[in-house]
Amino acid sequence: MKVTIVGAGHVGLVTGACLAEVGNDVICVDNDKQKIEQIDAGVMPIYEPGLPELVGKNMKKGALRVTTSMEEGVNHALVIFIAVGTPPKTDGEADLSYIEMVAREVALHMDGYRVISEKSTVPVKTGEWVDRTIRLNNRHKVEFDVVSNPEFLREGAAIFDFMYPDRIVVGSGSDRAAEIMRELYQPIIERNFPGCNVLLDEVGPVPLLVTDVKSAELIKHASNSFLATKISFINAVANVCELSGADITLVAKGIGLDHRIGKSFLHAGAGYGGSCFPKDVAAFKKISGDLGYDFRLLEEVSRINQAQRELVVSKIKKTLWIVREKTIGVLGLSFKPDTDDMREAPAVDVIKALQAEGAKIKAYDPQAIPEAEELLQGVEFCKDAYEVACDADTLLFMTEWEEFRTLDLARVKEAMNYPIILDARNMLDPNAVRAQGFEYVGMGRH
Repeated sequence: MKVTIVGAGHVGLVTGACLAEVGNDVICVDNDKQKIEQIDAGVMPIYEPGLPELVGKNMKKGALRVTTSMEEGVNHALVIFIAVGTPPKTDGEADLSYIEMVAREVALHMDGYRVISEKSTVPVKTGEWVDRTIRLNNRHKVEFDVVSNPEFLREGAAIFDFMYPDRIVVGSGSDRAAEIMRELYQPIIERNFPGCNVLLDEVGPVPLLVTDVKSAELIKHASNSFLATKISFINAVANVCELSGADITLVAKGIGLDHRIGKSFLHAGAGYGGSCFPKDVAAFKKISGDLGYDFRLLEEVSRINQAQRELVVSKIKKTLWIVREKTIGVLGLSFKPDTDDMREAPAVDVIKALQAEGAKIKAYDPQAIPEAEELLQGVEFCKDAYEVACDADTLLFMTEWEEFRTLDLARVKEAMNYPIILDARNMLDPNAVRAQGFEYVGMGRH
């Protein structure tokens, strides 16, 4: 099938590369000329494991192309995905100006039937506005359908999530469009694509849920808001554990063994960040309020999340007594491992708060330093974790990069002024750390 993705960011580029991989003819369109030139040259605009190889492979065989020409993209495709940014406004509402701009341009160039699919995370009823915008600008008066096909991609595991999804959601008011989307995803649904490493007979097909457009739009916001709620809940429980002398890792394990709850997203720490959860929680609360429902639960979810960052700072101050002129070594800057994404990263708030207290900051992240340098001033960025540890008064673990789990703690201790570790992600074994002579401080652990 001929497919066009408008927007060559994290969602768009992963979607385009994966759809090309399963046998489609794909064009990615982006108005950022420099980004398109970089992709053409094999340089990815974002860090995502496996993406350079997947993009390069499919561009080489001609299944994937990139361009700045919207006209070329629209003329090429039967299915056009809108995967542009929807950044939050100050009140939490999503800025849909890029969505409108794309819808208008698509309408101007359509010369025949098209399926226009929302891939960006958008508020409920956006599909109605996209449909209206296209109708008003439909110069050739051709038929079209607007569908919603939300993405559920985790940064750092986006390719896997696309190829082996828990479910595929398609919101459509048209049987014709729904069938086209089903055909597009058929290789993934039936687990019948080159390199697929699971057998259909063993796990069955991927569930395809066809709904109305509004329900599909709500599924995305509701899913992310629920996961954010789960994270804030376990962080609140961690605070109770700390006050009572219980261990959050054991409490979370006991909760997670209940199949109705599950163990995912029950890891206490410094809170969630990234481009999705903070934005989607705020947007869903705003959407609900605009519709007449005060979703106060989500306000508390956000408050707890912000409080976790403040708690990390409080723990450092409690451990060191005086923070001014102390050197804090920070390991991990991105909001999660296996990405360079610094958007809403807890490390940013924590570092700025420590700097405001007069602390000196040294930091290292395997991928996010270029991004961090744009956001943080006065930080000494280091080449590895051991350089961070040198002359540090405390070592703060902020992101669960795998390389941090296997550090030579004897070497780390020798380099530090004081053997103090604050594990803001509960990623280390407290007993093993203490056995090396460290003072260990975790989140809801003793």
